[in-house]
Amino acid sequence: KVLDASTLSYGTRVRWFAICFVAGIVCSILGTALLWLPKGIKLFAVFYTLGNIAALASTCFLMGPLKQLKAMFEPKRLIATVVMLLFLVLTLCAVFWWNKKGLAVLFCILQFLAMTWYSLSYIPFAR
Repeated sequence: KVLDASTLSYGTRVRWFAICFVAGIVCSILGTALLWLPKGIKLFAVFYTLGNIAALASTCFLMGPLKQLKAMFEPKRLIATVVMLLFLVLTLCAVFWWNKKGLAVLFCILQFLAMTWYSLSYIPFAR
């Protein structure tokens, strides 16, 4: 039952969705602000990526993790999901393993676009 959203009350699920979503936005904004510090590119990439992961995870409180995963990998949004996850990983690889600042910024931009595409895949006829 832990992986089922119905174990939490509706109010609790909405509250944790909001907390997680707002935390994601705050992380993304904080990451963007940290970009301007010396060597802030790593902090930017990490906080921006964590922000997107938190925003994505927030919907688990509404749907439940298993239902969320099933929805993410439905055929109609499979490509959007894979592209989004790929750019999350590539962003972190660019800053930690490859030490390519420009590539990290590019991947963050592509991460934003992929998250937008993924989000639109839940809206009928928006894709």
